[in-house]
Amino acid sequence: MVHTTMEGSLFEPTLYLVKGMCILDNDGNRILAKYYDKDVLPTAKEQKAFEKNLFNKTHRANAEIIMLEGLTCVYKSNVDLFFYVMGSSHENELILQSVLNALYESVSILLRRNVERRVLLDNLDAVMLAFDEICDGGVILDSDPTSIVGRAALRTEDVPLGEQTVAQVLQSAKEQLKWSLLK
Repeated sequence: MVHTTMEGSLFEPTLYLVKGMCILDNDGNRILAKYYDKDVLPTAKEQKAFEKNLFNKTHRANAEIIMLEGLTCVYKSNVDLFFYVMGSSHENELILQSVLNALYESVSILLRRNVERRVLLDNLDAVMLAFDEICDGGVILDSDPTSIVGRAALRTEDVPLGEQTVAQVLQSAKEQLKWSLLK
């Protein structure tokens, strides 16, 4: 199926819904960020400039959505952290909002409801895994915080095989098989 825009040019259908996700501190500095579209903000310098601009436009606002530099950005703040999910200008805001909620709730569960910069930095590995469990290459994989945290926790716990229960071994094998089939 081929879609056309109002101008008549063609574009391919895509599953790439998310252009990027990031977490900034209360000074607008990057704590964690992933960008999935190489045509949008391809260099680290452009990404940091965009993040600074995004933070400056949103850190005092009460809204939850902003259009910036051709991207739809949804965001949420808590204590000293700002969570952002970016999509294209024609992306469905509700889908982006569900990704943002999955990100925030997953981080909240991982950090035991203590969502602040210091605790996040102490658990950055688990939060990075949660990013990967939510979105892969811009494609949304999951938006259920409980299952995201469950898979992220499985990957961070690296318990020796001899110390795992049969259920843990089977669950780990099931997850590995699922991911090998998805690649």
